[in-house]
Amino acid sequence: MTRRNKGLLGEMIDLLLVAPWWWSPLAAVTAYFCLGTVLPATMPLDHPFFSALKSALPRLAWFFAIILLIPAPFAYLNGRRKRAQLDNQTGLASIRSLPWKQFEELVAEAYYRKGFTVRENSTQGPDGGVDIWMEKDGESHIVQCKQWKARKIGVPTVREMYGVMIAEGANSVSIVTSGSFTSDAKRFSEGKPIELVDGPKLANLVRDVRTILGKTKDESGSRDLALGLPETRTSSALKCALCGNDLVTRTAKKGAHVGKQFLGCSSFPKCRYTRAV
Repeated sequence: MTRRNKGLLGEMIDLLLVAPWWWSPLAAVTAYFCLGTVLPATMPLDHPFFSALKSALPRLAWFFAIILLIPAPFAYLNGRRKRAQLDNQTGLASIRSLPWKQFEELVAEAYYRKGFTVRENSTQGPDGGVDIWMEKDGESHIVQCKQWKARKIGVPTVREMYGVMIAEGANSVSIVTSGSFTSDAKRFSEGKPIELVDGPKLANLVRDVRTILGKTKDESGSRDLALGLPETRTSSALKCALCGNDLVTRTAKKGAHVGKQFLGCSSFPKCRYTRAV
């Protein structure tokens, strides 16, 4: 897909639309301060051009600040949609049903919940190279997402992304797919800073970071179940999307959602899958 030249302001707007909503007001305040205060203070006053520019900069500062504030509500709603999209996943089958762009958003949200600073690539199409840039503990990581359900990812793709990692100066690369990898791809990644995340691993990642009944998995699922919540119903028609065991209906006894029911895997704690009733 050919990248369009939108200019600096256009690129910044694209970035703010996929960034956390608070980036937008932060960028607006920064632009206003730089254009309205810092830049005028550095200009010489003995030249007509700079004198005229200095008088115009406060108006430009307001203009750019307002423009940079526009993405904030859209970014907020976009963030809510991404969070709900991840929380509504029920297993590998639902992940595989996502379109490629929503698949990338799901992966980005999952890593964000694992503590990474995440920046999505809004300019590429499917299989366009680096899909997500991430940072954590001072190290940079890149991610490529492959929404491949039938075809296995081979060693050429892994070798290519390893080269991209080196060219980008990243510390590691993750290749995430809803499918699987060939044995050659797995052998090539051994001993290298390459993370291969296949469908089952991705389903486990999403499961571990999902929010259930307003709490994280560790807070609501494992903690409440460890307290011995009663299994009020078991049905062979309700199966765990991850391991295939029966789901049981439990009732939350603590927290803001006390009294509400949810479904959990009967093999807990070996499997921590949960879903809404």
